[in-house]
Amino acid sequence: MNMLIMIKYGELTTKKANRKTFINILNNNILRVLKNYDVKIKKDRVRMYIETKENELEEITKKLQKVFGLHSIVICHKVNTNIEDISEKVLEIIKNKNFQTFKINTKRADKKFPISSMEFNHKMGGIVLKNTDMKVDVHQPDVMIHIEIRQEGTFVYTDESKGIGGYPVGIQGKGLLMLSGGIDSPVAGYLSLKRGVDLECLYFESPPHTSEEAKNKVTKLASIINEYSGNIKVNVIPFTKLQEEIYKNVPETYVITIMRRMMYRIAEKVAKIKKCKIIINGESIGQVASQTLDSMVVINQVTNMPVIRPVACMDKLEIIELAKKIKTYETSILPYEDCCTIFLPKHPVIHPELQKCLDLEKNLNYKELIEECIQNMEVIENLNQKKFEEIL
Repeated sequence: MNMLIMIKYGELTTKKANRKTFINILNNNILRVLKNYDVKIKKDRVRMYIETKENELEEITKKLQKVFGLHSIVICHKVNTNIEDISEKVLEIIKNKNFQTFKINTKRADKKFPISSMEFNHKMGGIVLKNTDMKVDVHQPDVMIHIEIRQEGTFVYTDESKGIGGYPVGIQGKGLLMLSGGIDSPVAGYLSLKRGVDLECLYFESPPHTSEEAKNKVTKLASIINEYSGNIKVNVIPFTKLQEEIYKNVPETYVITIMRRMMYRIAEKVAKIKKCKIIINGESIGQVASQTLDSMVVINQVTNMPVIRPVACMDKLEIIELAKKIKTYETSILPYEDCCTIFLPKHPVIHPELQKCLDLEKNLNYKELIEECIQNMEVIENLNQKKFEEIL
């Protein structure tokens, strides 16, 4: 096969003893994303090569741009490592391109090849000058011709697609994302995936106070970030009875604080069932009453599990910008309320007292209700974004 896709690894190249593990997980993630394609993958410590049908190379490249752990992706030509074959391929690639200037960039990874990189640049540059009307420009060329001389062959290409970097999803284990229908939590999920955390999602529904559209909205958000993973499930908690118990027995100002404490208790139990190491959410410091530092301390008190807040120090405009980039924003702003907003009090407490929360919770039969929530949890798998686009 003459044309193939070459992958350059991202941040994982900084790993030494664990590099093999990182690459193997990356390989498995790519196979999962490309499960509907006929591909053959070869890998080594610094490169990965994907062989497939030539007419699918561009389509597969777009899929790979959503795989974490990749620095760059190139569609390249593989040739035998000799001057004749390399020069023939270089001339073939540029003959139909309307460029005025060029530069040769050789990387001689195979040190057994007798010509140095700099010398080979000059040699190939001379061949291009002799056979075309193009001129050399080492500073701002119209086209950069890359030549990588490796033990497994020589690879020639002109264009390079940027990957999204990060770590391969799953290398850090699994986290439970508290996914609402808002803007912040999908972005928090995306950022967690980028650091190698595999995700399961947790959504609290409260029918009839929340609608089926709200649930479908959240599931669509999960399906969008699932394009960066391919392995996400949504665990849906029926929260109505517990939420109504809170509103009946808790002063309005403390309703959100107590509700969030209950959500954290449930999240910890579900995380343990699903073998998640951490809880993840979209809280941003000071954005709403339950996200002041005092509120976070009091709410976080109910769990010993680490709680990761990837967007904690981002302002709203930064979060919105990233939400637009990952295509979750338009879904997040659909007008279907979640259980955190339907009964939002006018003046929620922003400096809650822990002892008061403990006293208020003595009046609630929350332990049995939490167990009931978990026993009736629904799990949504096989996320299909197009399906939820049709519903919404």
